[in-house]
Amino acid sequence: MPPVTSQMLDVRREKNCVGITLDRKYFHVNGSFVKRSLRPSEWQINPVTGTVCVPRFGNERLLNEAASMQFMAKNTNLPVPKLFACFEDDDAVCLVTEYIEGESMAKLPEEKRKVVEKELEGHLETLRSLTSDIWGGPSGIVIPPYRVMVKAYRAQWKMKRRESKDLVFCHNDLSAHNVIVDPDTLKIKAILDWEYSGFYPKEFEGLFFHRPGPSVALEGEVNDEEMLLDLMRKNEDR
Repeated sequence: MPPVTSQMLDVRREKNCVGITLDRKYFHVNGSFVKRSLRPSEWQINPVTGTVCVPRFGNERLLNEAASMQFMAKNTNLPVPKLFACFEDDDAVCLVTEYIEGESMAKLPEEKRKVVEKELEGHLETLRSLTSDIWGGPSGIVIPPYRVMVKAYRAQWKMKRRESKDLVFCHNDLSAHNVIVDPDTLKIKAILDWEYSGFYPKEFEGLFFHRPGPSVALEGEVNDEEMLLDLMRKNEDR
């Protein structure tokens, strides 16, 4: 089957599908939220280059997210959505969680975001208290944060075991968009999107929640991508 365009996928959009990206379909069904990786038949053509967009770690990231959410629920008190199911079907992975009602932290005015930041920093301390000498997520897969992953293609990363447990658990996509808040109390209801999470050096956890926007350096901010990529290359198990 030839590659498709985003417009073609939109025309064929399934019931309850609330969004389609270059690597995901999203569904909101009653009290549940579903993220599904795209099947090869759904890989899209880049309108600029004319090449097919093959999602990097498309299935693995969802498997890693499921494992990380289970790990968080078992070992911490962090507000994480309940995991209902994660399964593979027809070359795709489906992650089914509870749907969390609330307001994205990114939509709050700055003075209210400052209140939320204090609670979030406490959750970060909890994450940093979880340590390991093995790189990557509880799934056993090493998936660098997005800002590093896009700098160098790898089918997989094999990392040397550390001599001590100096790796800490990192969310690795901690933007304000991934924090859901009660708009009245400003209490955090859920921290979302654990696809890139796992045990890494503490420098990997970018504090992107201090402003709206993606988990990458914006203009005027320090860009750490090359530094983190170099650190991973030096620790590869060749």
